[in-house]
Amino acid sequence: MGIKKGKILWVDDEIDLLKSHILFLKSKGFDVIPVTNGADAVKLVNSQEIDLVLLDEMMAGMDGLTALKEIKKIYPGLPVIMITKSEEEVLMEKAIGGKITDYLIKPVNPNQILMACKKILEQQRITSEHVSQNYLQEFHKISARLYDDLSWTDWCEIYNKLVKWDIEFESYPDLGLKETLDDQVRDCNIEFGKYIEKNYKTWLKEDIHFRPTLSPDIMKKHVFPLMKSGKKVLFIVIDCLRMDQWLAFESLLYDYFNIDTNYCFSILPSATPYSRNAIFSGLFPDEIQKNYPDIWQKDVDDEFSLNRHEGKMIKTQFERENIRIPNGLKYFKILDADEGWATDKKISSFLGKSFISLVINFVDIIAHRRSDSAVLKEIVPNETTYREVVHSWFKHSWLFSVLRRFSEQNFHIVLTSDHGSVRVQNDVRVVGDRQTSSNIRFKYGTNLNCPPKYALEIKKPSDYKLPSFGINTNYLIAKENFYFVYPTNYHKFQSHYKDTFQHGGISMEELILPVIKMTPKKNK
Repeated sequence: MGIKKGKILWVDDEIDLLKSHILFLKSKGFDVIPVTNGADAVKLVNSQEIDLVLLDEMMAGMDGLTALKEIKKIYPGLPVIMITKSEEEVLMEKAIGGKITDYLIKPVNPNQILMACKKILEQQRITSEHVSQNYLQEFHKISARLYDDLSWTDWCEIYNKLVKWDIEFESYPDLGLKETLDDQVRDCNIEFGKYIEKNYKTWLKEDIHFRPTLSPDIMKKHVFPLMKSGKKVLFIVIDCLRMDQWLAFESLLYDYFNIDTNYCFSILPSATPYSRNAIFSGLFPDEIQKNYPDIWQKDVDDEFSLNRHEGKMIKTQFERENIRIPNGLKYFKILDADEGWATDKKISSFLGKSFISLVINFVDIIAHRRSDSAVLKEIVPNETTYREVVHSWFKHSWLFSVLRRFSEQNFHIVLTSDHGSVRVQNDVRVVGDRQTSSNIRFKYGTNLNCPPKYALEIKKPSDYKLPSFGINTNYLIAKENFYFVYPTNYHKFQSHYKDTFQHGGISMEELILPVIKMTPKKNK
């Protein structure tokens, strides 16, 4: 005898006519219990472990719909396939309302029954096997590609595949492949760090059309062409949004928008004061320092102060690029839910504007607050739960409400992020003076150094279009999942920051970001 594949209760008042069907199912490894009426079926469900019910709709005594109702009272999650002679729509709606799993129309043949049973009882196993096989094939392909001379588009493709596998594995926690995937992501990040170290400086010298889209290029490439053609634009920057987090809630927008996904790279350091200012100004950080010298004042290190000129930066970038804004622009920075819902209520009054920009801090706030909160670490222990929190937030958020409003308007929507985040695991000791910045994934100061394995050392900030704060300013930018800790109170800060989400460094998670273009389906 083969392995039993599940216990099926088949309920039909003409069960003797189905002996050949029952024998066929048994030959395929299923245990089949035949009964001739609804009352006996309900008793059996109440007394035995049943995996699936095949339920005839028209029976003497207790009919199929009544039996369905009673079965669901006992075992709400038990799969039930309704079998009926009737094709009446009202009957089907009642059966579906009673939460049947599937239905078949008589007469049914053995293969029909077999496929319906396999779909319900073996789908997880069959799908799991295919997922395992497909990933292992992909694993070898990606591993082999790491030895090729990859382009930035290749890295976007590889990262996109890794992210989608990570999301796929959520549905198959027993596969045992998550650790393999995590190891592969680490291997990829090692090579990605080498790639960035080799190519980033060259990108900064290249024409905007030949390099990947960097933070200062986003509006030039994705917003201004729309506005030049007379389109109105809603431009959204979700601070710290990662690629996987976007994919977690993308499907919620399918009913409202046609979605076109592009990619960009955060500049270095992949932190809000640098990357988001670069987006809104269209400038690199050293150019921002010249135009807005008060941004990087001595002893100012909080992100709110360092990003206080964004509204002004947008207007100046429009002027510098000679982009007309016929009906003006409006800029919103949303720091909490109350501000968000207030914006949702008044957004209609700004629909006449040619350009509206929203900056949303929620995803970034979760990353920062989690570092200091034992409760949040419990709620968000890893990347998977971080995605789930972002999905839940977006589904019930004022932002989703705003986007649904705009799906009825003649606006083109561009949504992106300034940088992502990475869960740091490995500490690196770094020595610096009192002027050294406090960031965990990058530092600037005087005479900073650490082994090149762990960080990119920038001795000449101008080569990386970064601001300088004195003759000997240098930067350290952490690679992979490393984070910086001072020798003073080393163990305290080592344990405090280990396993937290940080940004500012070099990893696929922080640098490779989505640029989403959405057009309302009503305008298609």
